[in-house]
Amino acid sequence: MPYATITSKGQVTIPKEIRDYLKLDTGTKVDFVITETGEVKVIPLVTNVKTLSGMLERTKKKAVTLEDMDEAIRKGASDWT
Repeated sequence: MPYATITSKGQVTIPKEIRDYLKLDTGTKVDFVITETGEVKVIPLVTNVKTLSGMLERTKKKAVTLEDMDEAIRKGASDWT
């Protein structure tokens, strides 16, 4: 079973076997969850872009031109003054 040692700064290097299993890479964020039974779970905060496909509702709206966007920005800015 892999193990790790906590440094004086409270840092831990996750063993390669565990990083590979969780598909963790440099810069990946992880969450720590304490269960009701006192176990600590490491949850990778990894989102594959493909899993996001279809999450936003696409209505049949026409494309907006850059001019329309500029006008909306001008209107919004004038509402603040």
